[in-house]
This record gives sequence, C-alpha cells and structure tokens, in this order.
Amino acid sequence: MTLNLQDMRMAMHKKSKKKNSFADRVFCRCFMFAGMLLRRLGQPQAALLARFCGDMVYSFLKIRRNMVESNLSAAFPEKSQAEINRIARQVYRNLAENAVEVLRLPLVSSPEDAARLVEVDAREFLSKTRDSNKGVVCISAHFGNWELLAVSLGILISPLTVVVKRLKNSEMDRQMNLLRSMRGNTVVYKQQALREGLRTLRSGGVMSILADQSDPKGGFFMVFLGRRASVFLGPAFLALKTGVPLFVVMCRRNGDGRYIVEFEEIDYSDLGTAKADVEELARRYTMAIEQYIRRYPEEWFWLHDRWKRTEENSRD
Repeated sequence: MTLNLQDMRMAMHKKSKKKNSFADRVFCRCFMFAGMLLRRLGQPQAALLARFCGDMVYSFLKIRRNMVESNLSAAFPEKSQAEINRIARQVYRNLAENAVEVLRLPLVSSPEDAARLVEVDAREFLSKTRDSNKGVVCISAHFGNWELLAVSLGILISPLTVVVKRLKNSEMDRQMNLLRSMRGNTVVYKQQALREGLRTLRSGGVMSILADQSDPKGGFFMVFLGRRASVFLGPAFLALKTGVPLFVVMCRRNGDGRYIVEFEEIDYSDLGTAKADVEELARRYTMAIEQYIRRYPEEWFWLHDRWKRTEENSRD
C-alpha cells in the first residue's frame, strides 16, 4: 500500500510538471507572437498601446496595486494619497512601456538605432575604464528600462557581461537571454557571477549588475527608502577585489520616448578589502540608487516586496 501511495504521488508530481511545462510553453509562444505584432507598429503607436495596457492593469486588474501604493507610502510619508496614486499609475504605465520596448529589442541593431532611443555622454566613463585598459563594475537597478539600457550600452560603448536571475519559466528564460545577448552582450546567472565577474574584470571587461534587490542570504542590512533592507554585497566585493572603477549607471525617461543615461562613479579610494569595507561600498552605491529613486519614483519597480527579508527571519 505504501508503494502504491508513493507511486501515486510521483505520478501526480510528474503530471503537474507536464501541465506547468505546457503552460510555460504557451505563455512563451504568446510572448513571441506579441513581439512580432509590436514590431510592426511605429514607436508612437507602441507607446500609446503600452499606456493603455498600464492603465488597464492599474485600474481594473490591480495586480499588486496594494503593495505598490503601500511601498510608496512607506517611502514617501510626506506625500498625499492623491500623489501616491498618481505615481503608482505612472509606475504601471512605465512598466507596460518597458515590456513593449523589450519585445521590440530586435529592432535595435545598430549604433544609430540605439542612439535614437538613449542619450549617452560616456566620455568620463570611458576615460576611466576602456581608454585606461581597465575593467569596470556597472551597478544599475530595476529603474527606467534596464533591459534596453544594457543592450544599448553594449552597442554604443562595449559588450557587457550581464548578471541575471534565472526565470522559473525555462522557455521565457531562454527567450529573454536571447534578447539580452543578440547584440553581443554575455549573460551569466547569479550563481556564476563571482567566478565570471573576476575573470571578466581582470581581462578589462564590463560587468553589469542590478543591485537594488535583496540578498537571499540576508547578511548585511541598512536603511533603504526608509526601512531596513538586506543589500547584495557581490558588486562591492568584485570591485574591491579587482581594483576596477565602480559606476552607478541609470536611465530615465526624458518625456519624448527616449532615455537619458547617467553615470556616477562611486569613490572607494579610502577602502580596503575587509568585510567592513565591502559593506561600506555597498552602502555607498545603495544610497546612490536611493537618490535616483527618490528623484524619479515612477521609474522604479515598486511591485517587488523589497523588504520581505528582515534581520530576524534571516537569522532563523
């Protein structure tokens, strides 16, 4: 009888996996088909469609709307509810626009295409990195359109090694990585980031990491947007270990369908390689990211439960 129950559980598990795999494939095919349709539209029409979709999700589907507005209220207690609602609606519009632009990434195939979408003045950045034969750690965030930013910089400046989190939907994971790498960038998963990061930086390459999400291990906490949050130390360790420059690189909308890219070097000339120094450098670039979010709150990904890890449950 025990063996029969075990066999039944295994059969049910396999059946569930098959159903999930089928659903993943269907979703991925829909994603690809939507991309084909969107690439037939002009940029203004695609932007209007994105705005409409963002309003629909905010007003009717209300996906994570309570979380977004709660996160905004906690970060900006001085703002009225009307202001919070206005920012939240724009967050959904911007994220819908991001999705549309990601699906249209195959249209960005040359420096001229990239320059039509992003405004970049990288002279200081290049003088301290590529022109000096140095690698560089580029810190960014889920801010503006981070996927378009990476592809555009890979075309306009130099191919990037981009650290990503593996998606649960393996079909979507593969398609997203194809989009990310189709113009020369290299994709590595977080599990390989340390080894690949050291190799890339020591050979003069560019390592691109989104550093605004919580650290799964939850070892280092600081105040971020008004609440204590775990902070990922990997980028700080890589920069201090290799001695390469570290820049915060952010893109934001300028109001006419294009993005402005800004570079801010984070100085760490006073730091060593001890654990406290790694934490201090992480604190510096996290504060720089927070400043951008406070100036342009509608550009950040507020749908994420950024503060779910606490110092108490990290010790459990």
